Amino acid sequence: MLVRLVEQEPEARLPVTLIIAGGLLHGDLIAHEAWKSDWARSLRDADGPGAKLLERFPEQVDQAVAEKQGHIAQRLPQWIHLRDAATVTGAGKQVLMPLWRGRLTDVSGWSLGKPE
Repeated sequence: MLVRLVEQEPEARLPVTLIIAGGLLHGDLIAHEAWKSDWARSLRDADGPGAKLLERFPEQVDQAVAEKQGHIAQRLPQWIHLRDAATVTGAGKQVLMPLWRGRLTDVSGWSLGKPE
């Protein structure tokens, strides 16, 4: 329900901590469109051979997912998107990621807020 709530306001962000198979993941929950926009912007900043091809990649991913699902409207979201995400390893070190996308079914627990 939090994902659906954030989808209603594209500029919204909610700090969350998720439990996933790899351990803890925390960051700001954002709408799919905000994630896609940020991802596209980061790809536009890529340099080198093939960089122009990457600009269209986020839209192509969305189209492929929609085709696989047969354009069937989903009652509940299937993906969760975070900005400024970090995982916590067993050694207590953090792995930082500007953007993260995962399947909602892979989240086994959650809490509002981030660890201090």
